[in-house]
Amino acid sequence: MTLALTLLNLAKERGAIIATAESCTGGMVSAAITDIAGSSAIFDRGFVTYTNDAKIEMLGVTRHSLDEFGAVSEQVAGEMASGAVQQSRATVAVSITGIAGPGGSDFKPEGRVCFGISTGNQVRTETKEFGPLGRDNVRKAARDYALTLLIQQLS
Repeated sequence: MTLALTLLNLAKERGAIIATAESCTGGMVSAAITDIAGSSAIFDRGFVTYTNDAKIEMLGVTRHSLDEFGAVSEQVAGEMASGAVQQSRATVAVSITGIAGPGGSDFKPEGRVCFGISTGNQVRTETKEFGPLGRDNVRKAARDYALTLLIQQLS
């Protein structure tokens, strides 16, 4: 069973509604969920907020957080996840912001991805270092990790 199908079944059992807030994955998590027939029962919407302005305008991420911590930070990932719940009918949202590559810096290397998960009244964040796997593989790893976080949240 795929991660998305596992998530779909679990969300139906729990009566959960999901939203996503994606940056470096550009909608891959939303696509994975909506590839499954019946996903409209559990998926409300996905926000692709690739730029800082989009994060601010669509999700309510603060300019202060972007300036202070940068777009690739747990602070911003948390605000993205919270904003996705607030701007949707979702009961749970996952967010992703990271450096898919190529490139990066010593401070924020390629393969660093920050995640947030929010239920509205609770936000949890974490950072994964996938390493320099190449853009495509970092994005796929981030997609799968986000789906896993949603499954864990609903389990």
